[in-house]
Amino acid sequence: MYTDSTKRFSYALQLPNLAIKDSMISLDFKSADYLTSIASHQRVSSSLNKWKMQTAVGGGPVLVQNGEIKITNNEELKFAGKAIDDKHPRTAMGYTKDNKLIILVIEGRNNGIAEGATLTQEAQMLKDIGCWEALNLDGGGSSCMLVNGKETIKISDKTGQRPVPAVFIIKQK
Repeated sequence: MYTDSTKRFSYALQLPNLAIKDSMISLDFKSADYLTSIASHQRVSSSLNKWKMQTAVGGGPVLVQNGEIKITNNEELKFAGKAIDDKHPRTAMGYTKDNKLIILVIEGRNNGIAEGATLTQEAQMLKDIGCWEALNLDGGGSSCMLVNGKETIKISDKTGQRPVPAVFIIKQK
């Protein structure tokens, strides 16, 4: 993982056709349709610092950066078509300017009670509660939250909670 290291809490980069040689990254954008401003077969080089992380959380797209809504769906190629506007259960993590952790779980697929949220609505909620930076995590049937062993939202999948091989635990010291 590499980052530009310009932010206090950096974002990792996933670059297409990544080739690293002598600490330099060379990219061939031949098949990257979203970079139309770079001519086909043009060679682009950039020097990046290796990310010396202790903890990382994967997800996407980014929803809030520097206190403003900035959904990076197109840059990250996360959801195709109009999926960014579909309402689903959602899970996100972020932090406030004074480094307080925010965890948001949105119930969905519960007609007439909790319809879920679009990525734009999720981002707005996070901004409204004070997130300075925020990241969308897995959603849909993966969205759940237990507090002291008790479910806080109704499970969205008719067959019950979907098995998910990841968990985020907060324990009191």
